[in-house]
Amino acid sequence: MNRSPADPRRDSADLRADLRSLVKPAPFAYHRAHSVAEAVALLTELGDEAKILAGGLSLVPMMNFRLARPAALVDVTRIEGLSYLRVSQEGPDGQASQGGLRIGALTTHRAVETCRDPVVLESFGVLPRSARWIGHYPVRSRGTFGGSIAHADPASEWCLLAVLLEARIVLTGPGGQRTVPAAGFFEGYYSTAAAPDEMITEICFPRPAPKAVLTEFAQRQGDFAVVAAAVSVDITDGACREARVVLGGVGPLPLQVNADPVRGQPATGQTWQALGEHAARQIDPPEDTHGDAAFRRRLTATLVARALAEASQADPPGPADPPVPEDPPGPAGPA
Repeated sequence: MNRSPADPRRDSADLRADLRSLVKPAPFAYHRAHSVAEAVALLTELGDEAKILAGGLSLVPMMNFRLARPAALVDVTRIEGLSYLRVSQEGPDGQASQGGLRIGALTTHRAVETCRDPVVLESFGVLPRSARWIGHYPVRSRGTFGGSIAHADPASEWCLLAVLLEARIVLTGPGGQRTVPAAGFFEGYYSTAAAPDEMITEICFPRPAPKAVLTEFAQRQGDFAVVAAAVSVDITDGACREARVVLGGVGPLPLQVNADPVRGQPATGQTWQALGEHAARQIDPPEDTHGDAAFRRRLTATLVARALAEASQADPPGPADPPVPEDPPGPAGPA
């Protein structure tokens, strides 16, 4: 049956087609790199409208909703030699390191989560434990460590821990390699110090952090954190020698708060609660559908105190510990 131009069924079909176009990426060119040198050459040739495709778990959804419209993608998933966790005595700048850890940019979240190297578990156990908070199993199986750092979501677990543990980001570009401290790498929402023709090739954690913990609150398991808190403590003779606190979800980038007030204080729940409240007073969090500023401050106080208590009491897990569960227990609300 022929349809007239005014036929409502035709209008409905056109509308559905228009709606479908809103969840498909804008046109782009696709390039596959087989080496870091080739990827850098492509980025240099294509200019700042090109994006690197690694796991694609963040970039592709943004492209499908046209929040990101790169003119070209450089697929780096076939580059060999960028997926590893490696304990090293040498820092990214060639200097001696006290048992540091190097993570290749294409290492998946799942590879970190299931790592059973006893040295990693003893010195950097916060990394495998924290991987459980990242999305769901398919996300952790495909998403990459370097991709998460490059995406620079201010609530990202790896971004918080990179700042907390004073990681150095290794960038490779046309002029060779350079390293950038994590605290200076993140510049704002999804914005970093990497140049358009550079790619992350490695993330280096310079020194062990046996008493570090990350915890967060999300409305549903696997959702982005409303607030996340990453902490580390150094306790000697029952007193807090030093503490570090980095928050996510409270601003445009991972925020390190001043923890000086707890130096020399007894390592007790009261001290941790006081630092949590101190941290909450230092932030000016955004308001959105997930909660207002007061709610985020309350979450901050609770999560910081909870993470510090866990970090101060838990011994580093050993290689004989049971496997990490598939997903963490449901997030607990503020106390």
